[in-house]
Amino acid sequence: MKQSPEFDIDVDGDPYVWRLQRQPAWSSDAAGWRGMAIAVRHKEGQREVVIEFPPGPQRRFGAPLLHASQIAPALVAKAIASAMAAGWEPHSRGKTVTVVVDATGG
Repeated sequence: MKQSPEFDIDVDGDPYVWRLQRQPAWSSDAAGWRGMAIAVRHKEGQREVVIEFPPGPQRRFGAPLLHASQIAPALVAKAIASAMAAGWEPHSRGKTVTVVVDATGG
């Protein structure tokens, strides 16, 4: 599977890299419609966090896919801060952590 391009972002003076991990889509194994997810890591760290957003409105059939460049940097920054508040430690070692946020990244 081809990975999305990565984007740089600073949160509280620390450099992070993020990418679009999952498009909003229908899922037969979940509760139906799933929202987008982004993967984030500190530029000097290895441990990733996957931040999942709520589904939002369903796309029309044939509508263009969401592009990472369409996601507001302020939303990404707030979601990263929320992931750290939820216990993600970007400089620690270990498995990828998943954090669920609301539509505003909180």
